Amino acid sequence: MAIFPVLAALGASGGWATGIVLAQSPARKLGAFEFTRIQLIACSACVAGLCAVLGLWPTVTWHHWPAFVISSLFGILLGNLAMIACLRRGGPRRTEVILSFKGPLVAGMAYLWLGETLSPWDLAGAGLALIGILLAVLFASGNSGKSDQLSAPIWQVIALGFCATLFQGIGFLALKPAMVEGTAPLAATALRLLGAALVISLVALWPAEMFRPAKPMSKRMLGQTVLPGLIGYVLSSTLLLYAIASFDAGIATVLGSLSPVIVLAILWIKDRQPPTALAAVGAGLAICGTAVIALT
Repeated sequence: MAIFPVLAALGASGGWATGIVLAQSPARKLGAFEFTRIQLIACSACVAGLCAVLGLWPTVTWHHWPAFVISSLFGILLGNLAMIACLRRGGPRRTEVILSFKGPLVAGMAYLWLGETLSPWDLAGAGLALIGILLAVLFASGNSGKSDQLSAPIWQVIALGFCATLFQGIGFLALKPAMVEGTAPLAATALRLLGAALVISLVALWPAEMFRPAKPMSKRMLGQTVLPGLIGYVLSSTLLLYAIASFDAGIATVLGSLSPVIVLAILWIKDRQPPTALAAVGAGLAICGTAVIALT
């Protein structure tokens, strides 16, 4: 198989792992809605301008506009609102372990929707990677660090994480036919972000308490909010869209779900909490599963 889609999916994992740790503090201070609104507006403007500079807009297959609408509403708006709400309540470790189930969900949807089937080696590698992710996250540490405290009932965290996983999977998979026909992944990312930014900006005009920021915005917090958005919405999403367009959607999504393993390393450095032996074994299994997929 081509090595570039694998590297792209792994790069997406690294980006999301970094972004989700950076996002936790500003998300808790601003609230899920205001945090998502600022990220979408800033990131959509950046990536739309980049597409104009690079001349990528002519690559868009406009007859796939329903797919872009679905991807914007479900994959970006609803999916990320649910993810940020899950992150604020459950912390990065719990959020990532739930999001790791995106791979099997997308593989199932790709089979039903696009007729994609996986080879036995791909299934074995994906299963090994998923088991490794679960072990690495579930047994990461005996105690939660300060970045990973539970601040809501666990059923709320699970429900929000499942909704985020399902919506994001639909959003990514919906765009594969458009990209197969030639739409550049970065242009697809721009359209997703622009549509979601428009919708959330209109919703924000409603003078309801739930749409108001929990704390006033400062220049420092603005930077802390936009940076993980650029890493996640722009860099990681574009890399994963490229991987999905170039390879089986389910396998690409599994490889793009290795961020929980990377989050462990980041939290180890940040909170000085080393992973347990089982977590280390899980990380090793995840790496072995990735190698099986990459080498077959």
